Amino acid sequence: MGYKIAVVGATGNVGREMLNILDERQFPVDELAVLASRRSLGTEVSFGDKTLKTQDLDTFDFSGWDIALFAVGSDATKKYAPVAAKAGCLVIDNSSLYRYDPEIPLIVPEVNADAIEGYKNKMIIANPNCSTAQMVVALKPLHDRATIKRVVVSTYQSVSGAGKEAIDELWDQTKSIYNPVDNKPPKVFTKQIAFNVIPHIDVFMDDGSTKEEWKMVAETKKIVDKAIKVTATCVRVPVFVGHAESINIEFEDHLDEDEARDILRESPGIMVIDKREDGGYVTPVECVGDYATFISRIRQDSTIDNGLNLWCVSDNLRKGAALNAVQIAEVYVNRILSKR
Repeated sequence: MGYKIAVVGATGNVGREMLNILDERQFPVDELAVLASRRSLGTEVSFGDKTLKTQDLDTFDFSGWDIALFAVGSDATKKYAPVAAKAGCLVIDNSSLYRYDPEIPLIVPEVNADAIEGYKNKMIIANPNCSTAQMVVALKPLHDRATIKRVVVSTYQSVSGAGKEAIDELWDQTKSIYNPVDNKPPKVFTKQIAFNVIPHIDVFMDDGSTKEEWKMVAETKKIVDKAIKVTATCVRVPVFVGHAESINIEFEDHLDEDEARDILRESPGIMVIDKREDGGYVTPVECVGDYATFISRIRQDSTIDNGLNLWCVSDNLRKGAALNAVQIAEVYVNRILSKR
């Protein structure tokens, strides 16, 4: 049995990745609509060996459609998601608009798939922030074993998390370094991103943190456990695709690094590459196009009683966005639609 699926924002980086992943995972698509704003109307996108033309989101009728994967900004989502939901089409939203609504589930399938039942509240499910998604995949199995008290995380986030214009800015600035006449001042970012790192993602808040850092705190509590304390520093780095995170974890109970390594190896969505030798770890460039969240550098933190350090890497356009959305759709199909 197949289902009627709409991809909203099909011409963007995440929308195109959603189409790739639906095809790769052989999602049971009976009919597919690719939707975009009027300025992108008629743009062609690929789905497997098919080429599809985008339809106008503004006039699209969601009645009779099963799932809509939204990969547009919060403003467009605020306008169109309730329209789709009212028509009986489940919205899986990649923006930040609904993540903190207590009536709307925020789901990472490897972590809290049971929350899918909350779809009934508003016919909307939220996809978490990219940096949170990969981190909670790593935290959950360790939390189940030894109970996490506190997490200190520093992120190294690629420019693709800020969209196509950010990718172009890194590319153009990198070229201009070798051609000083062709100066490319920052437009997307607050400072030069080429050959630099910027400790600033999203807007600043009153307490000095950025909203990206606040998202990691709030979303971890909603997805894993509200008792976990999280402090984050989020940094943009000159990498095209792939987010990396240095994570320090403090537990209630002792957890040996060898046991932690074994637990993570057996956990869904995780690939452990952890050899204490040159190159015995995964970097962002190696994770691009992969489904897994990669864990390396697992080691005891000797400065506290029950602490571990680890290195976490994932493709932010996949697990951090498109893949997670498709996985939520798979859970919805398997647990809800197939039972009807």
